[in-house]
Amino acid sequence: MGLFDLFTQEIAIDLGTANTLIIHKDTIVVDEPSIVALDRNTGKVIAIGKKAQQMHGKTHENIKTIRPLRDGVIADFHAAEHMIRGMISMINPTKRFFAPSLRMVVCIPSGITEVEKRAVRDSAEHAGAKEVYLIHEPMAAAIGIGIDVEEPKGNMIIDIGGGTSEIAVIALAGIVCDESIRVAGDQFTADVLEYVRRQHNMLVGERTAEMIKINIGSALTTLDDPPPPMMVSGRDLMTGIPREISLTYSEIATALDKSISKVEGAILKALEITPPELASDIHETGIYLTGGGALIRGLDKRISAKTKLKVIVAEDPLRAVVRGTGIALKNIHRFQFLMT
Repeated sequence: MGLFDLFTQEIAIDLGTANTLIIHKDTIVVDEPSIVALDRNTGKVIAIGKKAQQMHGKTHENIKTIRPLRDGVIADFHAAEHMIRGMISMINPTKRFFAPSLRMVVCIPSGITEVEKRAVRDSAEHAGAKEVYLIHEPMAAAIGIGIDVEEPKGNMIIDIGGGTSEIAVIALAGIVCDESIRVAGDQFTADVLEYVRRQHNMLVGERTAEMIKINIGSALTTLDDPPPPMMVSGRDLMTGIPREISLTYSEIATALDKSISKVEGAILKALEITPPELASDIHETGIYLTGGGALIRGLDKRISAKTKLKVIVAEDPLRAVVRGTGIALKNIHRFQFLMT
């Protein structure tokens, strides 16, 4: 072990549009919303993660909240750098005499461009990383749910995150074919917001729309085990006065229908371009669902009905990607070929 290794801190980051998770020493040490609150006058960081999330939609003119990632890629370089730096400092808040060298593995969407890749790498380096490795999300998700990615067998992974839905067929440690669409959790939240505005003439905030999606979000209008209706407060568009309404899961299923259809379309497109030998493997093993979107009730049944294939929702789908990134980091020499 060299001197560099002795003073190296290894961290795996799932830099998500909605949430950022960090693994250090095989443990998830940071799980925070990807959001930063800045002072408009000085540009200084006021809060990061959960604290900044609580301010979102409630700030006065001196404070602005920024989500540095949009559609799975960095939209605000300056804010992303502050966010990564701040979240790394959460790992070990105790001050040291010197900062350790950082070796980072960051996961990225499979449909990312070279310019967007460069932005992720630069942000990580500016936040203090000496070595940066990038791994594609579907590959990280596959490793995270225990699939042997090196075997000559086809596996289909669907990772529905905050900004992108990644659909990939993996075999022999590579992505054979993939579809990446920018319809995912954020779009579902926007659909809920729009539905409440249109159908109930009421304006709700982004955070409220997200809570509706989490609590009563559904892909099917009829469920065997339905969640109870949810009371939601917002501002009446006609009178401007705050009021409360009751929403059911069936209404949210109607609101999400169009976006889920787009995800289904991308899945069918990916299946169409899958080589026949791998298609027969997928018929046998089924499709694996990961990411926060996998938690939408009835989504597995809906995809299964559309594709006529079995759909398996991964255990703890929210953390599948970061777990896989952590495993790749731990076995960096073995998985070197997966890194870009």
